[in-house]
Amino acid sequence: MKIRIRLLLICCSLAIPLAAQKKAVTLSLQQTIELAKHQSPDAQTARHSFRSAYWNYKYYKANYLPNLSLASNPYLNRAIDKIPLEDGTVKFVEQNLLSTDLSLNLSQNIPWTGGTFFIETSAQRMDLFSDHSISYQTSPFSIGYRQSLFGYNYLKWDRRIEPIRYKEAKKTYIETLELVAVRATQKFFALATAQSNYDIATFNYANADTLYQYAEGRYNIGTITENEMLQLELNKLTEENNQMNARIEMDNCMQELRSYLGIQTDEELKVKVSDRVPDFRVELHTALLLANENSPDIQNMIRRKLESESNVANARSNAGLKADIYLNFGLTQKAGKLGDAYKDPLDKQYVSLGISLPILDWGRGKGKIHVARSQRDLVYTQVEQEQTDFELNVRKLVKQFNLQKQRVHIAARTDETAQRRNEVARRLYILGKSTILDLNASISEKDAARRNYISTLYNYWSLYYTLRSMTLFDFESNISLAENYDLLIN
Repeated sequence: MKIRIRLLLICCSLAIPLAAQKKAVTLSLQQTIELAKHQSPDAQTARHSFRSAYWNYKYYKANYLPNLSLASNPYLNRAIDKIPLEDGTVKFVEQNLLSTDLSLNLSQNIPWTGGTFFIETSAQRMDLFSDHSISYQTSPFSIGYRQSLFGYNYLKWDRRIEPIRYKEAKKTYIETLELVAVRATQKFFALATAQSNYDIATFNYANADTLYQYAEGRYNIGTITENEMLQLELNKLTEENNQMNARIEMDNCMQELRSYLGIQTDEELKVKVSDRVPDFRVELHTALLLANENSPDIQNMIRRKLESESNVANARSNAGLKADIYLNFGLTQKAGKLGDAYKDPLDKQYVSLGISLPILDWGRGKGKIHVARSQRDLVYTQVEQEQTDFELNVRKLVKQFNLQKQRVHIAARTDETAQRRNEVARRLYILGKSTILDLNASISEKDAARRNYISTLYNYWSLYYTLRSMTLFDFESNISLAENYDLLIN
């Protein structure tokens, strides 16, 4: 609920009409990620993909529930047809009849055998227009069963595969949201870097202009050389050009972030980089357990192995003996009136057995079995390698993340020291106790330290959300990541 309120406040702030002068909207990293998870194209695509997986899962579940259907197949036949007679001759007979029927069928699939059990009631009316007669045929009750004895039982395999597929889809949705956070972090810090570069260029240009004006006075009284004066003028022109390039780059990054967050208005965006990073350490053993338990990649590997086994079972069933059995027992009657057609019904039995055995297929069935087995073995090999690579990636990511916090602290101290050194070098140059080379070197070090600090912060948060996407776990709050899937369907 708190996240929804914060998101609403962010959207409201973005929707406020602009005054005559545009007012910049400032976003934190967390606000940027929340907007991206709700409005970005990647998040919307993830929601549509999950809905598709959800309805596929509902379709699968429906195969194991009773199915009630009403069917009718009326037809009118006014034609001359060729009819075989009892003596073996054929005669053309004029047909002029109307047939109407109605049947109600209740069926239930049996997952253990792959067959279908059904109960049915039906009635049929025949109108013969040639002799103005009407007759009825009814089947008040019949019970039946149809089964492929040696065929592929898709119901059994679906019960093993489809729940894993749906579980994979749910975990994939959460993983995708974390990957959205990774991409939003990348665009956030791209703008932060461009924004910092613009601030650096503006600051450097202001200093270069001040030093140039100051140097003009010193040059006029002969305390600095013409070469040094020209160097300061060159610095000023260079910083002015850097400022213009930095502004263009900042506008481009701003537009990319605005587009990714789904912001349709034209406000100027500013990002606020926080110096705070969470104070925790990820244990490698814990991360491996969480990744193997929660990652959709693991579910994907399990599903692919089951699907390869299913393909082998399908190939085996198609290569050998096939037998289809159909059983139907019930009651039936016929009469000239509908009510009489339900009186004193007679027994009816119908049994059908179809057998097919390939005798000479030139090895096609056997070849399909070997292909399916080879594909299964290939999948198992690929899954084993992917499992190894997955664990190696988790190990590498955890080690990098645990080191990154220290890197952030070092980069922050380096940035602070470089800023102080630049101030000292600037004062010494104004007092005439330092050279222009020392001043330029301090400026370069200051700018590089600031850029490195922002880059180090970006690496930290990118590693953090990437680690969350692989484990589906919030290590800062020590809780598993979860979503209300019902809200996605409604």
